[in-house]
Amino acid sequence: MRRGQTCAWAFLAAALAFAGQQAAGEINSLSKEEIADGWILLFDGTTTFGWEVVGGAKWAVADGALTSNEGEGWILTNTEFANFTLKVEFRVGDGGNSGICFRAAKGPKPYETGYEMQIGDHMRGEPTGSIEHVAAAPPGARKPNDWQSAVITAEGDHLTVVLDGKQLVDTRNPKYGRGVIGFQRGAPQRKVEFRSVALKPLGLKPIFNGKDLSGWKVLPGHKSVYSVTPAGELNVKDGNGDIQTEGKWADFCFQLDIISNGKHLNSGVFFRGIPGQFWTGYESQIRNQWQGEDRTKPVDFGTGGIYGQQPARKVVPSDGEWFTKTIVANGRHMAVWVNGYQVSDWTDPRPPNDNPRQGCRLDAGIISLQGHDPTTDLSFRNLRLAEYPKRETGK
Repeated sequence: MRRGQTCAWAFLAAALAFAGQQAAGEINSLSKEEIADGWILLFDGTTTFGWEVVGGAKWAVADGALTSNEGEGWILTNTEFANFTLKVEFRVGDGGNSGICFRAAKGPKPYETGYEMQIGDHMRGEPTGSIEHVAAAPPGARKPNDWQSAVITAEGDHLTVVLDGKQLVDTRNPKYGRGVIGFQRGAPQRKVEFRSVALKPLGLKPIFNGKDLSGWKVLPGHKSVYSVTPAGELNVKDGNGDIQTEGKWADFCFQLDIISNGKHLNSGVFFRGIPGQFWTGYESQIRNQWQGEDRTKPVDFGTGGIYGQQPARKVVPSDGEWFTKTIVANGRHMAVWVNGYQVSDWTDPRPPNDNPRQGCRLDAGIISLQGHDPTTDLSFRNLRLAEYPKRETGK
């Protein structure tokens, strides 16, 4: 082959690869409306960030899908969820056995510690779409080798399953209240694929009323000025400073909208902090700055990073633009999404300490918003939180 032909083939291969990445990104994406509505992506379409493999199945990312074509086992989120709507597309080979678990404990048999939506018609009386050992779906929903869509809603004890736009299950079961989400490759073994995995937390309640600072306390003796704007936003200027909730939470999902009204401003969202003490708690960093043109190289841990512990893997937002942050804390594990994209996934390995700046704190604590320095000028709105139910015995 001549050199010109070799170059042409190389260019074509690169173009096809780029087109494949674009297609994967378009499939595994959220609209602006979905981001504003609180949806987050559990799978980014290119990596297994935020997931853990258990069992013998081998998992990889191919053509924008979480894929397994070898072995038996599960791939599970590192993050637990309580009340939510989950959307996912799946494709399983003819005769294959798979499933979607939710509210399950980590381990090789999540179907024994949580719920499983069945994919496959190998279990008598529980065809595809059934919640195993809880509620049977009508037969005929399975479409071997075709992409199908599932929407699973778990809100309190109310569980529903919608497959390809048709509701198959509507039941109540109080057994499991929180846990991870996962996908299975079982026996009989066929290729399994999952994509467009998105979740909307449910049951979030406002912790800021948009009118005044009721429910919050400004820590005295510091320079930050906290106020409520005519638009109903909580604004902080100058610094340093700290405003803290009167309420305390341990395990929760917290969502809020943030705007940085200046270049590369520094702030943070603290959680599980000590009431009345300055800048305690785990800190989800706010700083929209990166090195050069590479957003995957954050400055000072970057927006969504766990300050002092794990940098954000990508700085998603830019200054002067509203963005949505989602923080989930469950036990030693915490994760953060920015505009629906997961940027951190960290489990605290440190020994216990009342102050999360010094060690692992599992007890409930306050949430606070940081005023960092004299340049500080940030606003916050739509602050809403859902506390997780107590962990079930044995989980």
